[in-house]
Formats: sequence, C-alpha cells, structure tokens
Amino acid sequence: MFSSAIMPFMRKIFIAIVMTAGIFFIFTQFAQLENIIKTVQRGDLRFLLLAVAIEFVWLINVAALYRTIYRVLGIEEALKDMLLVAAAANFVNVVTPTAGVGGVAVFISEARRKGYSRGRTTVASAIYVLFDYVGFLLVLAIGLFVLFRRDKLQMSEIAASGILLLIAGMILALLYLGMYSEQRLAKFLAWMAGIVNKIMRPFRRKKSDYIQLERAYAYAHDIFEGMQELRGKPHELALPMLLALSSKALLIIVLLLCFLAFDVALSAGTLISGFSIAFLFTIVSPTPNGVGVVEGALTLVLASFYIPLSDAAVIALIYRGVTFWLPLAFGMLAMRWLGGEDQAATIEEDSTPEG
Repeated sequence: MFSSAIMPFMRKIFIAIVMTAGIFFIFTQFAQLENIIKTVQRGDLRFLLLAVAIEFVWLINVAALYRTIYRVLGIEEALKDMLLVAAAANFVNVVTPTAGVGGVAVFISEARRKGYSRGRTTVASAIYVLFDYVGFLLVLAIGLFVLFRRDKLQMSEIAASGILLLIAGMILALLYLGMYSEQRLAKFLAWMAGIVNKIMRPFRRKKSDYIQLERAYAYAHDIFEGMQELRGKPHELALPMLLALSSKALLIIVLLLCFLAFDVALSAGTLISGFSIAFLFTIVSPTPNGVGVVEGALTLVLASFYIPLSDAAVIALIYRGVTFWLPLAFGMLAMRWLGGEDQAATIEEDSTPEG
C-alpha cells in the first residue's frame, strides 16, 4: 500500500526535475535557437516544411522499431504509446547527464506502471541501440570510403568510428551473455554494481550499498528470461533491421531537403559523407547529442567538399534545428503527457474499491 502510494509521487518528482533541467538546457542554448529562426527565414519554406514532415515520419519510424523489438520479446505496446515513451526517453537523455541511463529509466518506469518485465524492457533498449548502431555503421562505411577517396579522411573521424565500434561490441557482448549464461551476466552486473557502490559511497550518509547485489542478480535473471525470447526467432529480427536502416534513410532525406531549401548544389557522396559525420559525432561526443560539436563537424566536412563556408554553416544549423531541436521539443511535450497519464492512472487506481 505504501509502495503504491509513494511510486506515483516519486515519478512526479522525477518528471519535475527533468522538465526543469530541460527548461534550463533550452535557456542556455537560446542563442543557437535564435540563429536557427533567423536562418529559416532565408530558405525555401516548401522544402523546410517537407523536412519537418519527414522528421516526424522518422519519429514514428523510431517508435515502430521499438514496437517490433518489444513484440519479439513478447511485449505488446501501441504505436502511440511507444512514440511518447521513445520521445520522452530522448528528451531525458539530452537534458540529464546520465550517459543514456536516464532514457532507459523512462522505459523501465513505463514497464513498472504497466506491469511487464523490466528485464525485457532493458533488453529491448539494448537491442534498439545495437540495431541503430549497426544500421548506421553500414552508412558510415560508405561515408568514410567517400572521404578516403577524396583524401578528406581525418584521424578524428577514424577515432570516433573506432569508439562507436567498441560501444556496439560491448552491447553485443552483453546481449550474448544474457542469452547464453545467466551466471556470467549476473557476475558482470554484480561487478558493475560494486564499482558504482564504491563511487557513490563517499556521497552517501547511509552505510548500505547504493545498489544491492541481490537486485543485480535478480535483474540478470529478468534479462536472461527476456533474451530467451529471441532464441529460435532470428527471422523476426529482419523487420527491426529494416526499420533501423530506413531510419537513417529518412535522416539523409532531411539533410538533402536542407540543401534544396537553400539551393546549394551537392553530390551523393557529399550527402552521405555529411550525414555520416553528423550522426557519428551525435553519438561520440562529450556534449549531449553532440550539441555544438555536430554543427561544427558538419560545417567543416561540407566546406572541405568545396561548398562555401557560409552555405555549409547554414545547412548544418538548419539540419540540427530539424533533427535535434524538433524531437527535443516533442520529447518535452511527451514527458509532460506521460506525467499526465500517470496522474490519471493513479486517480483511477485510488477510486477503484478494494476487495
């Protein structure tokens, strides 16, 4: 009874903190938003509106990718719900420095509210990231080849690509452990929990561990059960892979429309290379979703292909406006909507007679 009463309260506190962080983040980036608004006025509105429409199709594509992975793992979710949760998770990842953990927490919170496995939810999030990276690596290989052929490939791009490969390999290894060895996965999670506990110990008044080892073992069991759903179903992963590839195709179309909106000539190689570098530094960047880094990297790579620097800067700014700021704004609304849904569910539960 106490737990059911306290959880909605904690969820509201979490949403309030995240919303405050989002407002602060937007305030600190207001100068960039102002530049984007001024730049939009110089472009062809038809292409810009089409780019916005394609970006919303991309959001639906992301939700569909999550939904297909959930289905493979035996979880049924409506596309609308997946759209809201995925958008909210993206918003949390941007405005809170949690290395992606905050976004996973949104999915786990929704799983707890709806009563399905948190372990399977975590597996779904990991598979999504893996497929997203694999889909992008296929595009990145083409982009890097173009840069190499044009003698424009820099060490920074090679290093960032290596980091991305390393991250994808670590996720794949974790999923492999989850599928074939519950004990090894449990030992690994317990080891990670021990590291976190050592880091958090100086900041805690209580002598108890920040993460209980029993929870790590229980979580490993949940993940192992979720991974067993994948065994014997490799054919069902074809659709998620196609959706991961179509996600990148949609973003490439958005970049193309940004070129057309400002009447800047380009080649297919320039388009693929520009997108590859922009997306690469969105992932491998010290700033949230590559804020400030992606704009500069995309401008430089386009300028290296003999596009005037002023045009390259404008395209980079507008592309980020569509692919970063619009999803961020939608994610903020989704976060607020999920909070409202939780409040309505709490009222309904409280009004239901017991027994």
